[in-house]
Amino acid sequence: LARLASFVNKLQILRILVNQAYGMEALRLDLQEFYKKAAVKPGIPHAFLMTDGQVADEKFLVYINDMLASGIIPDLFTREEYDAILGGVRNQAKAAGYGDDRDGMFAFFIDKVRRQLHYIFCHSPVGDTFRIRGRKFPALISCMVVDEFMAWPRDALDGVARRFLVELVTAGNLPDEAVLAQVAGNMAEVHLSIDVANRTFLQEERRHNYTTPKSFLELIDFYVKMLSNKQAGVAS
Repeated sequence: LARLASFVNKLQILRILVNQAYGMEALRLDLQEFYKKAAVKPGIPHAFLMTDGQVADEKFLVYINDMLASGIIPDLFTREEYDAILGGVRNQAKAAGYGDDRDGMFAFFIDKVRRQLHYIFCHSPVGDTFRIRGRKFPALISCMVVDEFMAWPRDALDGVARRFLVELVTAGNLPDEAVLAQVAGNMAEVHLSIDVANRTFLQEERRHNYTTPKSFLELIDFYVKMLSNKQAGVAS
């Protein structure tokens, strides 16, 4: 959904590649490139898309908090690097009415970054992690728009299941559309019944269990793989 929104708004998506060796220095280098792409070259709107799974270190959010709050991340660039960057935007800054000095060009650079570089943080609502991070890094709340996606209704679940399972009819795994409709309806019912069980579990055990749209998509994927494997085993 974030990718679709970025496409609609004509934003180029920027991502980080997190691995075991990825740390604060690697994030700083990536942010340097993102700032340059947004304000210097090519200087067009971008969306920095990040998921909660990419927060390998809570310190990552220190940089993100500063970026959201003011756009100014301390020690992101050295003075020499800033000199090169500001030289590249000098003519643009003068044309936009900013002062022809370091402070004026720096203000133009930061303002352009804030205008051109958008941050999208896809975070799971499960547990207390987002609430705790919102307290520790207030810009995640005060400087962002929080979109909370509610549970899918039955019609949506049924439609999504049909969309992903229709290939089974084409491939011959399911005999016809009537069986497809029954399977899709059963998947929707199973997913919704888990919500009822979750409420019962919370009342009796005082513990939370969550089902999300991702859980439903994983159910569909599991069914497709299991059906194909079982049918292949029977045929052989």
